[in-house]
Amino acid sequence: MDDRRQRAQELFARAYQAQMQGELRHAADLYTESLALFPTAEAYTFRGWAYSFQGDYPKAIEECLRAIELDPGFGNPYNDIGAYLIEQGRLEEAVPWLEKAAQAERYDSPCFALFNLGRIYERQRQLGKAHEQYEKALASNPHYVPAQRALKRIRAQWN
Repeated sequence: MDDRRQRAQELFARAYQAQMQGELRHAADLYTESLALFPTAEAYTFRGWAYSFQGDYPKAIEECLRAIELDPGFGNPYNDIGAYLIEQGRLEEAVPWLEKAAQAERYDSPCFALFNLGRIYERQRQLGKAHEQYEKALASNPHYVPAQRALKRIRAQWN
């Protein structure tokens, strides 16, 4: 099993590299190979990310749901589902997914989910709520530039 897991990790690393180089189909194929050897929430989530870059949000969401099924404490797929729903204009549906991401026990970047919540509230012209989420995003990661810019934009609207 350790050999399969190690090989799966190698394939995952190659898939990620391919994805960062814009080779999305190749990346998805490598994630698929990795998953066949040793399924992980990360591989499902990142394969979904590759599908999202190809504009296939339903397929991307399916992958995230598989990731959640495998590891409900992993925050990335919750945020990704929320982000994909935002891209489809389904703002209200995105909120609970992003809230789950922000509270996930295993999520290194809750600032992304908090920022995405801020984006929703800003689009809905709920500037107080947007401001609150951007502030939380910056509390989570003070160097997160999109949240810094969003906060400045909100403050400028209030003046």
